[in-house]
Amino acid sequence: MIIGLAQINVFWEDMNKNMNKVEEFIKRAMERKVQLILFPEMTLTGFIMDIDKLLDSEDIIIKWLRNLAINSNINIGIGFAIKDNKKGKNKYVFISKEGNVLLEYIKIHPFSYAREDINFYKGNTISSCKIEECNIAPFICYDLRFPEIFQIASKQSEIITVAANWPKSRENHWLTLLKARAIENQCYIIGINRVGQSDGLEYNGASIFVDPNGDVLNEIMCKEELIVRELSLEKINEIRNKFNIKDDRREDIYKLYL
Repeated sequence: MIIGLAQINVFWEDMNKNMNKVEEFIKRAMERKVQLILFPEMTLTGFIMDIDKLLDSEDIIIKWLRNLAINSNINIGIGFAIKDNKKGKNKYVFISKEGNVLLEYIKIHPFSYAREDINFYKGNTISSCKIEECNIAPFICYDLRFPEIFQIASKQSEIITVAANWPKSRENHWLTLLKARAIENQCYIIGINRVGQSDGLEYNGASIFVDPNGDVLNEIMCKEELIVRELSLEKINEIRNKFNIKDDRREDIYKLYL
């Protein structure tokens, strides 16, 4: 499957400008025959904590995404936040090229350091969907630091995505953890991060495709760019058949200490 990572500069709290940016990158993806395009966390606003600036219904967003997917004939994965009663939901959705909502994920681990846990609900579900021939599971930013959920997701998914607003100051953690998650789970890990500056923070991109051996498949860039690679399931099957780590996991023991 041909996948494109939309490493974009997100306009702070400007939904209309960000929607235009998304449409621009989908046009680029069409030109490069991308089958699935992935956008960062909170693509439409940046990483905001003021939930009163969020929409209280996602109907407008979903309708817009459905039209984009159908008209471009591209599957779309994108992060956005909505207001739901007294708190927000930091979500990632997959929309099929036919305009169907394949999956809606709510961030399981809100970033307490930035008080996201005070302003946003915690998600409780790990799920996946099938796009083309691949089973894909999404996580969001801070989720990357919790390896247990990746072990669960990789039981049925060949690709795990991590959409983020991950600051430049912790880029080394970002790259190291993405590689570790790929090696531990013997699957593709895809990190989609933004670039630019918002709310006093600098973002350096470093969006990457990591294969099951922990090898980065693309040049690491810090500019706004559509990064495209074609992934094959054959490598995962080859590695798992030859050296399947999951066969030696002792989950009965692990559960005793949770």
